[in-house]
Amino acid sequence: MSCDHTLGKLGEQLAAEHLEANGYAILHRNWKAGRKEIDIIAYKDKMIVFAEVKTRSSKYFGTPEEAVGWKKEAHLHKVAGHWLERYGQTVKAIRFDILSIYILPGQPPEILHLEDVF
Repeated sequence: MSCDHTLGKLGEQLAAEHLEANGYAILHRNWKAGRKEIDIIAYKDKMIVFAEVKTRSSKYFGTPEEAVGWKKEAHLHKVAGHWLERYGQTVKAIRFDILSIYILPGQPPEILHLEDVF
């Protein structure tokens, strides 16, 4: 397993724990439609939340959330559409969030939860 993959999996675990600690129910992790996936699908306050997790081990290359561009946004919308076709018959509200995580050596993880980003 590559260092980037390991860092990403750790970030996803921290994100799921953060969401659960803030009252979200995790419905799916790494839900796939074809070759694309959504990191976390959660539920809170009658809303389905499709969450993208970005984790960095340095502040050198910009913020984690800056890595979510228009291509990633389009892919998330497409995968969310597949999820909604399969499970969303009664879903009334959705949103897309980003969980931006820094895991810096010798420091506690920093988690920024950005809601309704697109």
